[in-house]
Amino acid sequence: MGEMHARKRGLRRDILARRSLLTQEDVQNTAAVLAERALTLTELANARTVAAYVSVGREPGTLPLLDALRERGTRVLLPVLLPDNDLDWGAYPGAESLVPAGRGLREPPAPYLGPAAVAEADVVLLPGLAVDARGVRLGRGGGSYDRVLDRLRQAGARPTLAVLLYDDEVLPDVPAEAHDLPVDAAVTPSGVRYVGH
Repeated sequence: MGEMHARKRGLRRDILARRSLLTQEDVQNTAAVLAERALTLTELANARTVAAYVSVGREPGTLPLLDALRERGTRVLLPVLLPDNDLDWGAYPGAESLVPAGRGLREPPAPYLGPAAVAEADVVLLPGLAVDARGVRLGRGGGSYDRVLDRLRQAGARPTLAVLLYDDEVLPDVPAEAHDLPVDAAVTPSGVRYVGH
């Protein structure tokens, strides 16, 4: 167990160091391209409800994608971080309505729909730092999305799971533990890659 955690920690550190070299302009330019690429994902084009997130810092930007989905009439759910690191969900009313929250996050305004609302999503867009061909996703280590994925599994929900990344974050191998559930696709600026199949 200790070796696996050390490998994940080292990989997180390396990826975050690479991301820290990106300029704000790099992030904004990538966000626009990433939105275009994500919209080519057939499952996303046909989705009635999408669970997504608001990017922070040097994460691949999500706001252009959130706005494009909303303009198409897609219902977009965004996470609200709870004190125990679990996630509640609220509807995305537009970027101007997002509320500043702890840890530099921006969240949807109340009312909230409860943690189980994610099971209504046809597609869940997940943050991450890396993914491999098996669909193993490396998150930041807080466990919030591990809970989301477990909640979906327990509810019998099977939305398409996609992680938004930079091109160099699709790796040959990501360390995996028993609780790590695979994703279906990685969306990067160069396109959509189906993984885990």
